[in-house]
Amino acid sequence: MSKKHTERKGTQTHPVSLITLIDPSSPISEQFRTIRTNIQFASSADRQIKTIVVTSSGPGEGKSTSSANLAIVFAKSGQRVLLVDADMRKPTVYKTFKLSNEVGLSTVLSTQKSVLEAAQQTTVENLSVLTSGPKAPNPSELLGSARMDQVIDEARNLYDIVIFDMPPVVAVTDAQIMASKADGTVLVIRENVSRKESLVKARDLLKMVGARVLGVVYNGAHHTKDQGYYYYSN
Repeated sequence: MSKKHTERKGTQTHPVSLITLIDPSSPISEQFRTIRTNIQFASSADRQIKTIVVTSSGPGEGKSTSSANLAIVFAKSGQRVLLVDADMRKPTVYKTFKLSNEVGLSTVLSTQKSVLEAAQQTTVENLSVLTSGPKAPNPSELLGSARMDQVIDEARNLYDIVIFDMPPVVAVTDAQIMASKADGTVLVIRENVSRKESLVKARDLLKMVGARVLGVVYNGAHHTKDQGYYYYSN
């Protein structure tokens, strides 16, 4: 008789960075819902978008915050969502949601533990998180492995949307590897932080692996009284 596996549960948390939870009526939250809608419109029967890579050109541009808030607005629309912290070098998602990081993506990739066994439920209905897991010495090799392909397939079968929070694409090859596997990629940039040459390089690196760039999230813009997130579709 097979064992029934269920997700572990996280603790209650509403960090300030999760603007879509603490202030769902804010202009920024509305921008994240607009991003969700644009991605949904880009998805078609013959070219579904279920797996999404979120990356940036460099550090400090807000890709992890964007990943978390995007995951929340998808979950709030009634879709089953898995947010995967695939930044195994500098993981932050487990801190954002106050989850254990003892078991996570690195565990699933290096053992036969399933996605469902390792994923943790959050306090947000329909949203689960697969944390990065224990530090791995070879993140790029793990992400490029056949086992990673199996993990993606398993996640696609379990969830409606799977969002991968990746390291910056210019810094390491991890985001390139995953962008080549995912249905779409979103690039996050920040006003007064992102450098033009880095953005050009990020675009070229993603293009090199045949990534489908869905659009760019431009955050930190001061066009309203709130710091904004603006989305430019490809």
